[in-house]
Amino acid sequence: MSYDSSSDDDKPLAKQNGHVSSPKISKAADRAMENSVSKARPRPPNVSIRNGPVIDDPMDIDSTPNGAPKRKSRSSTGQQAVSYKDNSDSEDGAPLAKRQKKGTNSESDSDDEPIAKRNRGKLPPSIKETGDSTDDDKPLGTKLAQTKANIEKAAAKEARAIRANAKKPTPKKAIKDESDDEPLAKTKKRQSNGVASAKKTNGVKKEESDSDVPIAKKAKKAAPAAKAKAAPAAKGKAAPAKKAKFEKEDTKENSEEDEEEYRWWDAPKKEDDSIKWTTLEHNGVLFPPEYEPLPKNVKLIYDETPVDLHVEAEEVATFFGSMLHSTQNVENPVFQKNFFRDFTDIIKKTGGAKDQKGNKVEIKEFAKLDFTKIFEHYKALSEAKKARPAAEKKAEKAVKDKFEAPYMFCKWDGRKEKVGNFRVEPPGLFRGRGEHPKTGTVKKRVLPEQVTINIGKDAKVPPPPAGHKWKAVQHDNKATWLAMWQENVNGNYKYVMLAANSTVKGQADFKKFEKARELKKHIDRIRADYTKELKSEVMAERQRATAMYLIDKFALRAGNEKDTDNEAETVGCCSLKYEHVTLREPNTVIFDFLGKDSIRFHNEFTVERQVFKNLKMFKKPPKVDGDDIFDRLTTSQLNKHLSSYMAGLTAKVFRTYNASYTMSKLLQQLDPTKVLSVAEKIKLYNDCNREVAVLCNHKRTVGTSHEQQMEKLGDRIKGLRYQQWRTKMMMLDIDPKLKKKKGAEYFELDSTLDQEWILQHQQFLVEETRTKIQKKFEKDNEKRQADGEKPLPDKELKERLKVATELEAKFKKENKSKKVEAEGKGPTVEKFLAAVDKLNERIRTLELQSADREGNKEVALGTSKINYIDPRLTVAFAARFEVPIEKFFSKTLRDKFNWAIQSVGDDSTWQF
Repeated sequence: MSYDSSSDDDKPLAKQNGHVSSPKISKAADRAMENSVSKARPRPPNVSIRNGPVIDDPMDIDSTPNGAPKRKSRSSTGQQAVSYKDNSDSEDGAPLAKRQKKGTNSESDSDDEPIAKRNRGKLPPSIKETGDSTDDDKPLGTKLAQTKANIEKAAAKEARAIRANAKKPTPKKAIKDESDDEPLAKTKKRQSNGVASAKKTNGVKKEESDSDVPIAKKAKKAAPAAKAKAAPAAKGKAAPAKKAKFEKEDTKENSEEDEEEYRWWDAPKKEDDSIKWTTLEHNGVLFPPEYEPLPKNVKLIYDETPVDLHVEAEEVATFFGSMLHSTQNVENPVFQKNFFRDFTDIIKKTGGAKDQKGNKVEIKEFAKLDFTKIFEHYKALSEAKKARPAAEKKAEKAVKDKFEAPYMFCKWDGRKEKVGNFRVEPPGLFRGRGEHPKTGTVKKRVLPEQVTINIGKDAKVPPPPAGHKWKAVQHDNKATWLAMWQENVNGNYKYVMLAANSTVKGQADFKKFEKARELKKHIDRIRADYTKELKSEVMAERQRATAMYLIDKFALRAGNEKDTDNEAETVGCCSLKYEHVTLREPNTVIFDFLGKDSIRFHNEFTVERQVFKNLKMFKKPPKVDGDDIFDRLTTSQLNKHLSSYMAGLTAKVFRTYNASYTMSKLLQQLDPTKVLSVAEKIKLYNDCNREVAVLCNHKRTVGTSHEQQMEKLGDRIKGLRYQQWRTKMMMLDIDPKLKKKKGAEYFELDSTLDQEWILQHQQFLVEETRTKIQKKFEKDNEKRQADGEKPLPDKELKERLKVATELEAKFKKENKSKKVEAEGKGPTVEKFLAAVDKLNERIRTLELQSADREGNKEVALGTSKINYIDPRLTVAFAARFEVPIEKFFSKTLRDKFNWAIQSVGDDSTWQF
């Protein structure tokens, strides 16, 4: 294979540095790659290796970057089943997906074992068990590959059917159905299921999306939305059991809202979608408070000498000193280096540091800085703030809310809309995500002179803080932001946008998912075309096809070209470098690079042999580290090609489509007629969500608190088992003959509860009772003080605390006699039997939660559910299985996806 270096004219812009592939691929070069085919057996393509076994294969064509040894591969078990409820207890240090699963007959009761395996009953089936076949004798990789293949086959069939229906002439009866006489519920149901017409696709006009408009990354929690009108229920479908109660609560919660909710999803579509608003009024942004200097006795210490700093330099010192508890940041060498550079620059600009006698102190070494006094000062302030009486906290919050109220809402086309991030970020130290090269850099205070206001022409411009002025005021009704400024660390623009539950954000989400639904009509042609072009003789076409394969199959982000050298070295598919891709024969590709937000993407995939051969060709010498893999492709070129299939189609639409379509198919496999508890139904949904996250590669790092949370959950389950045993013993206290009737085994202590744990738990219960009594006593006194009454005497507290003392004595007596006296008013065996059943249900629910948490620790379910899975699928599932929607969406998400909840209503038949 030859490389052309004579001309750069036909090479993509910004990719003309380094070694570039030749524009054409000769048959000889193709044959050379074909002859290098490994004799090793190819693994199932299109799956992530981290979700299944990896077979050692010495036939590697690459070494890892910088000559480092290759990552050790895992040996195949060959018999792994797809299940997220069962995890090994012998590989605690390994990620969940890498652990080998034990047989179902394992009887280990070790405390280190995941709680999900210590349950006494079988957990609800995972999504794999609800399908057509479990195929337990097949490896995990094969199963996932088959799942994806089946879904893609169904997608191709559906796409052909949609196009065929679109070509058919509209029958007269259908025209009559679209008349004004048609019931609204029927019209909605037909449109929501994607019935096409001559002017619409999937029920909506083809419109350009505004999804490319930059938005601020941190949206504040949305305020409760105004109560919406109830959507018409579909015939023959009963509302979920708790839905009426939920709606009633919402009505009470939102009773303060005077305005009727704007149901934009029912409103006619605008002719000119580029115009976002006609009138816009708001009160600008809220700046953080000014810096309060440290007390004179609190100083930064350098080389054991307290130093005086200018107020600006002192403020920067407090940025670092106040966060000494965040060791992952302050102990990071990059964080320290960037902070010290900016800190010393500010010291020099503000007159330097001086000792107590006024002598100049040269601050040259970070290691000699001591921030302890500053940290202790802010820690004391924080503890004092927490220790304040509840009444004082409540009063302060009321003052704060009143002060912020004018900024929380705006008038958008005459409607009251919630503003999301109206607060300007305070100055501090930039932390970044992942291994960001600028972590520790000082974020400077944003001044009004940096802020541009966007507002209606006839609206009153909000006044800037006294002594300041705005950078500019504009009236751009094609923009959805209210204010913007440029931050100093990365040079990014920050935007003040409407809240997540606003009309604008809801419409953007709706368009995003409708765009993905529209892709259903074209997905088979797109996949067929790029599969064909994987063997194209034109290098640009082959690179484009390979990139599309990776984006479609593995949810890789397309990646954008970097404009400056100061940006983090983050890449996506189109901007991959030579060192980011390692190839292992016969068809394994290892990616290792910094992705979005500087989070490391380190994963292995098995791919089609042709894709492997192409990547091998794109990496062929003389390419070296720093050279582009896709040197004849840019993101803009890729998106331009995709738009030829469908207006507005970009690479990121594939992530939404694959997640939503996969979720839709998995949910269709579930049987709503099975008798299951609410907790079991939720787990079924989560199993589907988890599989989508795995297939779409939505991975997350295991949280540092995960093991601690699991341990607490395990103790809660043990506590319930102990309570259950005590209840059974009370039954024997009433009727000793029950031991013979029910059998001695029924009354035995659970094997997971040893005597040492019981003693610790009893002490915990005593201390918990004592703490509750003390808190209740303090709360009662605070209330009495607020009402102008005298506080309760200390002897009242002592009297109340006798309950804890009596409980402690009761436990000692039980431990000695091995008997438990019946408690409660009018104790009967029937009452205790009912209590045992309730405890069983609570234990079962916690075990399901435990299995879910353990299965989710490496999978980002929230990423899939919030950003990529159409929320209407979740609403339809809730209606179909009669589960309250609040079990899946928090109050904030219910506000965000109110359009989905209201438009689908109780229509359990809605499909993506």
